[in-house]
Amino acid sequence: MNIKDYVINRKIELKKEISSLTIKPKLIIIQVNDDPASDTYVRGKLKDGAEVTANVILDKQRPDISEEDLIKLIDKYNNDKTVHGLIVQMPLPKHINENHIKLAVNPKKDVDGFHPLTNFDPCTPKGIINYLKSENVVIQGKNAVVIGRSNIVGKPMQKLLLKENANVTQLHSKTTNEDMRFYLEHADIIVVAVGKKHFLNSNFKLKESAVVVDVGINRDESGLHGDCEPNLKVRLQTPVPGGVGLLTRLTLLTNLMEAYYGIQH
Repeated sequence: MNIKDYVINRKIELKKEISSLTIKPKLIIIQVNDDPASDTYVRGKLKDGAEVTANVILDKQRPDISEEDLIKLIDKYNNDKTVHGLIVQMPLPKHINENHIKLAVNPKKDVDGFHPLTNFDPCTPKGIINYLKSENVVIQGKNAVVIGRSNIVGKPMQKLLLKENANVTQLHSKTTNEDMRFYLEHADIIVVAVGKKHFLNSNFKLKESAVVVDVGINRDESGLHGDCEPNLKVRLQTPVPGGVGLLTRLTLLTNLMEAYYGIQH
């Protein structure tokens, strides 16, 4: 099943689940930037919430808000029992310390999965694992390669693949070309999150049975492009756009439901 159809089906299930609840799950999104990409992401999250009838609310603050006032606002929502999930949209203005903000969010409401004590797996890696399982991709005992080591995707992706008992290799900017080629040639599952247009391309020798997950979104004058060249000769390759971004947003709703049940009961 392609990702769009998978996400549509899961949203139908979530809407049915939420319709049976007397109190709707509530997610607060705090935004303190004027970043066009963030505006797009937030619009998508609001749209998703409306589609499943969850109560998703944007609290947009001025970019010059002080770190102290932002933490006070977070604390207000942390202590509000009607709020089940709370996220602060990144990036933050330069005068605000990102780590301070991540630590300020109540781990029980941290549906982005950024707090070190969070109850939730980060949305992108968790969404990828759930989709691979829906496609009956065998993970246990398989060779998985993660290219990239960011805190949002690369590192938690490695952790979740290990949790599923894959043999995981993490490659990055300091990996030699020779090693890169060796590990990719033997990989069953490849997750690419480096932010470089068509980094993984047909110059690499890949297994025809391999599964390629393209996390990258790179924008130029010709449009949006992934970290992977389209139509690689593999079993399954996620598209860009309309791929992992949809899985990430879906998983935010999944995490919200888990937070709802954790707080309500």
